[in-house]
Amino acid sequence: MEDLLALKTKNVAGNIRKIREYRDYTQDYLAAKLKISQNAYSKIELGYSKLTIERLFQIASIIDIDVTHLLTLDHKELIKNLSENEEAVAAHK
Repeated sequence: MEDLLALKTKNVAGNIRKIREYRDYTQDYLAAKLKISQNAYSKIELGYSKLTIERLFQIASIIDIDVTHLLTLDHKELIKNLSENEEAVAAHK
């Protein structure tokens, strides 16, 4: 059970990192938005810090993604969904 929880926690942290990189945001940028140090933010992405629900929602808002996607999809599915959604929006403009 604990191993599964650790794996899921790492998956969420990895998803945050992948979406941040996809958006071309730096760790410094997200840290500033969250009003924490870059080092503290780095620990979130590495899975060293426990994420509160509030912090998870803050991050999801900044990187413009639904929290449920961060929790349930792997990073490849996330990037694919983001790309498809952005292409659909661009096609409607």
